[in-house]
Amino acid sequence: MVNEKHDKINMIKSLPATPESVNILINLLEDESHPVRFAAAEKLAEFGEISIDRLIKLLDEKRGPIRRYIVYALKKIGDPKVTDHFIKALEDKDWGVRKFAARALGELGDKKAVEPLIKALEDEDWGVKLAAVRSLGDLKDKRGIEPMKKARRKGDKEFKKAVNQALRKIQS
Repeated sequence: MVNEKHDKINMIKSLPATPESVNILINLLEDESHPVRFAAAEKLAEFGEISIDRLIKLLDEKRGPIRRYIVYALKKIGDPKVTDHFIKALEDKDWGVRKFAARALGELGDKKAVEPLIKALEDEDWGVKLAAVRSLGDLKDKRGIEPMKKARRKGDKEFKKAVNQALRKIQS
């Protein structure tokens, strides 16, 4: 089993940037091994433009944990055309997808993500809220100040620290 995983990862690393390789990597996103799935997502991100449209399509079709890897790959590609897909992913049932999407929105830098990220401050998952706070800080939009101050009141020490850092970014 270990050798099989190692062999798959080595094969992934050697794949050329072709549509056929994208198909292979997409299938490996459903492998039983986390390191194989992660390596496939990394390689899809490395391929960039040739994998982005396929990943966007899969984000709308696939369910479950595979969506986390798709969001991760799209985030690493960093193309602004995925912003709307990440905003939609903030409503996903899977907390991991919501968390990755919230963080990616800050890294992409599109101000239209501010309001959806403010809404994500009310998410039931602590990690999603934390990602939203960090992204609001990265976006440096003053609309996030009051909602973050409100959310800070309900947070633990770590969350309050993250809110304070984000507020300093916005106010600097």
